[in-house]
Amino acid sequence: MGTQHFDVIIIGSGAGGGTMAAALAPTGCRIMVIERGESLPRHADNWDPSVVWMEQRYRAKERWFNSDSDTFQPNTHYCVGGNTKFWGSVLYRLRPEDFEATRHADGDSPAWPIQYEDLEPYYDRAEALYHVHGQAGMDPTDPPRRPFPYAPIGHTAGMARIFDEVRGRGLHPCPLPLGLIRPGEEGGCQLCNTCNSFPCMIGAKGDAESCGIRPAREWPNVVVRERTLATRLITDPSGTRVVAVEVSIDGRTERIHADVIVMACGAVNSAALLLRSGASAGLANSSGLVGRHYMAHVTTMFSAYRWDAVDAGPHAFHKTIAINDYYRASAARPFPLGHIQSQGSIHPEMVRGGAPAMLKLGLTGVLGVFPGSLKHWTDHSIQWLAMTEDLPLAENRVTLQGDQIRLDYRPSNLQAHRELKHILGTLLRDLGFSWIFPISFGLGNTTHQCGTLRFGTDPRTSVLDPFCRTHDVENLFVVDASFFPSSAAVNPALTIIAQALRVADHIAETHLGSGLQAPGFRTTSPVASSLWPVAR
Repeated sequence: MGTQHFDVIIIGSGAGGGTMAAALAPTGCRIMVIERGESLPRHADNWDPSVVWMEQRYRAKERWFNSDSDTFQPNTHYCVGGNTKFWGSVLYRLRPEDFEATRHADGDSPAWPIQYEDLEPYYDRAEALYHVHGQAGMDPTDPPRRPFPYAPIGHTAGMARIFDEVRGRGLHPCPLPLGLIRPGEEGGCQLCNTCNSFPCMIGAKGDAESCGIRPAREWPNVVVRERTLATRLITDPSGTRVVAVEVSIDGRTERIHADVIVMACGAVNSAALLLRSGASAGLANSSGLVGRHYMAHVTTMFSAYRWDAVDAGPHAFHKTIAINDYYRASAARPFPLGHIQSQGSIHPEMVRGGAPAMLKLGLTGVLGVFPGSLKHWTDHSIQWLAMTEDLPLAENRVTLQGDQIRLDYRPSNLQAHRELKHILGTLLRDLGFSWIFPISFGLGNTTHQCGTLRFGTDPRTSVLDPFCRTHDVENLFVVDASFFPSSAAVNPALTIIAQALRVADHIAETHLGSGLQAPGFRTTSPVASSLWPVAR
């Protein structure tokens, strides 16, 4: 477009940024998406466990400090589509009670400044945009909703058997809501064993590149600038308006100007960018809360062996079952415990390259009884995830140590998580699983990071307003999971997407001339039509 001034700059191309780009593209406004990484080439290496897990080719090479000033490698990825390129596409709505203040075993989570009803129409749009497959009415925690836009993903024969066995124990298993593009169709998702934690070689995963950035790029008013790192935000003399983004490109420093800035760098990096900008306390930080209340979910993976469970062999798609019977408090359990879901297939290389030492040590003691050793284990085990809400502790925070990120974090709500782990372990044993190994990934598992720039109505107790605009800076918005005041106990991605759509509508109405088309721009496109729920 031959200019360094845009109507909107979006920093980051993941769930929030990619969705924002697709939502604003039809307005005709001049948009630049800044992405520090680049588009991943589609290559057989995308599905190679040795490349992804042992070589860790795609994982960010940077290191962050922890509270002991030691460094660790976070589980994060810098590329077009961000971490969504590697997610398992589980796309859950928060439950209505997740928007309310909730008492937990180890403390309280606060109310949100919006209600479920505020996001419900945007959840509808988000599910359509990201090709979410599911079945309403089977989950005991289902919120009020329209039917899913796509039918649930079918279980393999082995998983169907487990599903029925779980139901036979008086529980209410239900299909996982999954964002997959045309599963089983020619050119669509192959329901392979390299989905969760792998980039999709055929572009059939519902990720932010496939569902957001790629269609946004069809519009002539959208530019995506790769390998461009935003280093700080530049304000006018009053400090109440951002006028430019300072970026680093191949060692060069440039400034790109815009009327509206949308940050979507991820909860850790968005907080860090604000701390690097402005005065000594950082930008938009009159509350002193920038970087505080980091949350990441309390999770344990169970690797459980059952020789007859994986009857379809190692190429089955196992990520199809959810159990939410323990999500809410009950007469028997006065506090919520959390959510359980089956996980994708694992490979020997994933154990060798990514498993904690305790799992490797435990497997060493039992693999001698298995023909084929580790491969036999991975071919005949199912992985299960127990996930509990992480509470927003003020001391869990992102700061800077020099110019590097420091993440101080201790998990919370451990009493509830211990009970959920006990329930899941007992259930798996009752279902005939043996050699069950619980696995915790600790601080380095930053995949569900949220909460560092919480939104609210009071500038003294929040960084963002209910439309994710910073209280202190009138043209600066944030649409990653930074805005979460609480983490809930299901995957955060669909809520990021839904809120990005809600904020996009707000920006179009308040900052872009009511969202009207610019002269000469088309009024319809595959992008625009994909933003709305499909006909049912």
